[in-house]
Formats: sequence, structure tokens, C-alpha cells
Amino acid sequence: MITSSLVYIYSLAFLAAFFNILEKKTSLKIFKFIPVVVFIYAFSMLFASLGVFDKNEEIDSIYKLAKINLLPAMLFLMLLQVDFTHFFKLGKSLLISYVLAVLSIAFGFILVAFIFNFDTNSAAAFGALAGSWMGGTANMIAIGSALGVGEEAFGYALVVDSVNYTLWVMLLLFLVPFASYFNKFTKSDEIMDKFSGVACACDMGAKKYWLLILLALGASALSQILAQNIEILNKTTSIVLTASALGILGSFTKLKNVNGSSEIANSMLYLLIALIGSKAVFDSFSDVSFYVLAGFIILVIHATIMVIGAKIFKLDLFSIAVASLANIGGVAAAPILAATYNKSLVSVGVLMAIMGYLIGTFGGLAVGNILLMMAK
Repeated sequence: MITSSLVYIYSLAFLAAFFNILEKKTSLKIFKFIPVVVFIYAFSMLFASLGVFDKNEEIDSIYKLAKINLLPAMLFLMLLQVDFTHFFKLGKSLLISYVLAVLSIAFGFILVAFIFNFDTNSAAAFGALAGSWMGGTANMIAIGSALGVGEEAFGYALVVDSVNYTLWVMLLLFLVPFASYFNKFTKSDEIMDKFSGVACACDMGAKKYWLLILLALGASALSQILAQNIEILNKTTSIVLTASALGILGSFTKLKNVNGSSEIANSMLYLLIALIGSKAVFDSFSDVSFYVLAGFIILVIHATIMVIGAKIFKLDLFSIAVASLANIGGVAAAPILAATYNKSLVSVGVLMAIMGYLIGTFGGLAVGNILLMMAK
């Protein structure tokens, strides 16, 4: 069992590097169908479930420290390469996808409550979970307090959130290589095609890794300092917004043309995937199988409505997948999924996830109160 925080973070870095090198240096066809991020996430989760990583304060501390520093640094580097004049071409399909995601999630909770005939405690717990799946953990806590969720029921909701979210992220990452087939089915235009004209000189000249790393860490530190004094919704949102703003500003300067940002951003992306996976442990699954099953049914209903909506409105896989994860996963997950499609689309994941913080509390409260009215 790994008890040292240093060995823990090195192990995850080695895991991420191993699969990245395996993909780049070999001709294994499996990587054409299953993205490397899926392997990193799955193996990190497997090691966590097997008890390889000790659950001590030292490891928890390095996990939070690494994640809170890597996410804004990665966003800054990825956004350096974006031409935002192309961003506004995405409006209609992404807005429809987001509204469809919110409504389908809400409908899923209401339908499942009707099917399982929730009691008051279960209804309140799933109301809190609805807040999380429309926004984030902060919304979940706020709604849980407002609805008077008991400690035990709230614990069940947290387990459902963790288990279902983990598998949902893996599924959406797994589907990335199949986007072209889905888009043919819905007769949609791929979002990536709208960015085909985006170009930068960031692939030319000497790679300036150390300069970019220092700039990224500086942007991360500045984002966190500003978030301590100017809080927008919550600290995480403030950090993400600030890092994104710094990346956007940098994209209008000569920093956009510095070579090497893509490689560093990808390294940070893979380590973030490994970090998230290392906290996905299923040891409580059997104790709350009823709640987990209900959560899965909600996701099936949500997915079914999203696919039907994509067919009707001719939406591409990227739009509905990122809209879904922006709700269910939030600011930490949606940009990562967007980046696996195309790094120039990471801003879409950020903006849609932040929208979830605005809607999550109000939507979750509305769903929660409906569930309580339906409760036996």
C-alpha cells in the first residue's frame, strides 16, 4: 500500500506517462477505438479500488493541492492556442444541447421517483443529487441543507454521485473515437470542422517548455490568489474563470505562438485524469445498490432523451456529451472531455460547466420539491 504523498503522485505520473508512451511509440490498434485517457482513468480507479493508495491525510492533501494547481494551469495553456473568433459559431447547437441536458436530467429524476415511489428521505437525497448533476457539489450541499437531508441519506447520495459519475465519465470518454459514426446517424456537422481554420504558429520554432511551465504555474497561482479575494459563486468557479480569462488574454498576444504548450497541457490533462480516477472507489457499492440502480436509470433516461434530441435537432456527439458532463461532472470534468475531442474546444466545456453553477441550485431545488411532493 502506498502511504507517501510523494510516491502517490509519482505513481500516477508514471501511470499517465506509461500509457501515453505506449500510444505514441507502439502501433497498437486498440488506441484507435479506446482513447488513452480511458486506460489512465480505468487503471487509476482499479488501483484505488484494490487499496493500493492509502486514505490518509497526506495523500488527500497532495491530491487536492495537485488538482487545484493543475486544472487552472492546464486551462491557461490550452486556451493560449484558441482563436475565439470561431467560438461564436457554436452557439445554437450547444445551447440546445445544454437545455436538453438540464430538462432530461430533471425528467429522469422525476420519473425514477415515480417508479420507485420514494419516501421523504430518499426524495430529499435525490433532490440534493439533482443539484449536483445540474451544477456541482456546492449546489448539492446547498440543496441538501435546504431540503433537510439526513446524514445517512446524504451519504447515500454522495455514493450514488461518485459511482454513477465515475462510470458516466468513462463512457463519454470511451465514445470519443465513435463521434463520426454518431454524427452520421444524426446527420449533424462536426463541431471540430468549424475550427478547421483555427491555426497558430505554436508548432513552429524551438519548444520553450520551461517558459510555458513557469507561465502556467504563475497563471495558476494568480488565479488562486484572486479567487481568495474575489469569489464568483464559489472558489473553484473563481479559479477557473480567472485562469480562462488569463488564457484568453494570452491568446491575443505573442504567447500564442510559443511552441510546446500542447505537449505540456496534454501531460497535465493525463495527470488530472489519473488523479480523478484515484479517488473513484466502489467499496460502498453493495450497501446502496438500490440508490445506485436508481441513479443508473436516471442516466439511461437522460441518455435516451439526449440521443433522441440529437436526432431531431441534428446535434453532434461532442455537443451533447459535453453538455451532459457539464451538468453531471462540472468544471473539473467537462473541460477535460472537451479537450479529448479538440484542445481548441476546452473553452466550451468551461463555459457550459459554469452555467451549471448558475442553474444547479435553482433547478435542483425545483426538482427536489417536486420529489418531496411526490413522496409517500
